[in-house]
Amino acid sequence: MKTTNRFFTAFAAAILLFSTITISAQDEAPKGPQYVVMTTLHWNMDIEDFNKDEWKATEKEYMDKVTKKNEHIMSAGFYLHSITPDNTELVYVQAFPSWNAIDLASKRNGELAKEAWADEDARKAFFDKQNAYYTSMHSDEIYATMANAKAVNEVKDGSIVYVRTSHFNFPKDGSNAEFNETFKEYVENVTHKNEYIKGYYPMSHAYGADGREFIEAYFLDSLSDMDKMFDKNGELYNAHWKDEAARKKMDEKGGKYFTGVHGDAVYSVVPELRK
Repeated sequence: MKTTNRFFTAFAAAILLFSTITISAQDEAPKGPQYVVMTTLHWNMDIEDFNKDEWKATEKEYMDKVTKKNEHIMSAGFYLHSITPDNTELVYVQAFPSWNAIDLASKRNGELAKEAWADEDARKAFFDKQNAYYTSMHSDEIYATMANAKAVNEVKDGSIVYVRTSHFNFPKDGSNAEFNETFKEYVENVTHKNEYIKGYYPMSHAYGADGREFIEAYFLDSLSDMDKMFDKNGELYNAHWKDEAARKKMDEKGGKYFTGVHGDAVYSVVPELRK
């Protein structure tokens, strides 16, 4: 994998608008990052005597000398396969304050790398070592952050991220106002009150393969907390919408904005490799 693959230059592309309604991520401007870039990498399975600690040390060196010093990158981190269709994948996630910052960050990475490894041979040797851990296959997706996030305060050994990918529907009788109102009511009364959910980050498609994508990333302390999270969600849902008629109305109002098709994945957090 070439280093520039992971820290690519921003695409000059407009966010797709739909002819019926657009479920907008930015109707309520979120504080903090505006865009998230997810790069899916793949382990080089041909490496003999792979040492995870050595991989961590290599990426930590880069993060300390480059990523953490890059003022255009608000946060970054690695997430490893736990329950996904492909055990070779790992996801590198970066958050940015603006669309333009994606391009600025790529250029700044190059400048900081030259400062960190001033000698060209030393710089090449480091990147050869770093890149050897991965294959040349990768994919990039850019998502726009949405309001109603719950910021994670701390991650520790054993922490996971449960990622749910749903697909937006665009009903003729829908509106951004109704969607945002319904979404906010659910998140404030269920997600934010669920003590097992340590962090929650909703995102919508900005640039990538599927314009319908709605991503929800849930930070949990452990894999065993997933079932507890789902059970607690049910309890909180029933506590807020107290009777069957209210729950049916909420299900119908919120459900029309989604196709009903979704996918699930679980990744383990690497606490040492976070900005």
